[in-house]
Amino acid sequence: MICDQAPLAPRRLENLPAPAKLNLFLHVTGRRPDGMHLLESLFVLIDLADALSIEVLERADIERTGDIVGDPGADLCVRAARLLQAHAGITRGARIHVVKRIPAGAGMGGGSSDAATTLLALNRLWGLNYNTETLIALAAPLGADIPFFIFGRSAFASGIGEKLVAVETPPAVWAVIMPPEPTSTAAVFRDPALTRNTKSLKILDFSDSAGANEASGSGYGRALARQLFACWPDLPGRNDLEAAARRINPGIGAAMRALVQAGASPAQTRMTGSGSAVFARAPSEAAARAMLGNLPDGMRGYVAHTLGRHPVEALLKGL
Repeated sequence: MICDQAPLAPRRLENLPAPAKLNLFLHVTGRRPDGMHLLESLFVLIDLADALSIEVLERADIERTGDIVGDPGADLCVRAARLLQAHAGITRGARIHVVKRIPAGAGMGGGSSDAATTLLALNRLWGLNYNTETLIALAAPLGADIPFFIFGRSAFASGIGEKLVAVETPPAVWAVIMPPEPTSTAAVFRDPALTRNTKSLKILDFSDSAGANEASGSGYGRALARQLFACWPDLPGRNDLEAAARRINPGIGAAMRALVQAGASPAQTRMTGSGSAVFARAPSEAAARAMLGNLPDGMRGYVAHTLGRHPVEALLKGL
């Protein structure tokens, strides 16, 4: 039980970033008996981010203001806050205000990142001091991407996304395009033609005990980095969800063609997550901006940079 009356400082945190992610590859390696898909992916954080401001309430209410996408009752920030509140057994609440900059239905993890930033902030504001492993275990049932955002660094993910190993990734600039229409993740995973038998990339035994706290620079992480980036600047692997997503949403294919026509290498161009957003590595920020200079109607472009660490980590440590 956490003592409700422990002193809290601060009472409010403002403009906390909730960064987007890109999947440099995403392989579907199987399916569990409960229907959850087994994945292997390389996640990187990018500097396109939502912004959250969170204030402690003395009453137990969890309030959500600002930009809300979809059903307010299913909002991941609210669900995450209530889960943490119930787990800790506290009666304080919070007001969570979100300014959205990451497009919805993009495969960039906007809602999951917002939920992760909410958990990281409330862990500090409510004086809980849970470690990363505890927060990841608590958040995993809410969504496969949330553990990565709590982990807070480039990572090789396996299982259903909850097993994470830190991997040092090369600095990169990305040209990102969001087509006019979002894509339903559920529809992609229901596609009858989706393959679920890609061979595992794992080169060492990755037991359950490796967990979500594998240190950056570990032997496993270094071996993975050598394997995954042997082809750099070409991207490793592929996205197994891309064919299904392109059948569901033709705008994805049009966005990929737009990048290649603008000078992106096909081997450095990919869809992230379950779509709709696609991205290409660019040799410089100026080159990325040039790739996005003449987009088809309805498409939005973003220039993004890989982040080494989740920016909230440093902010919270400095309080």
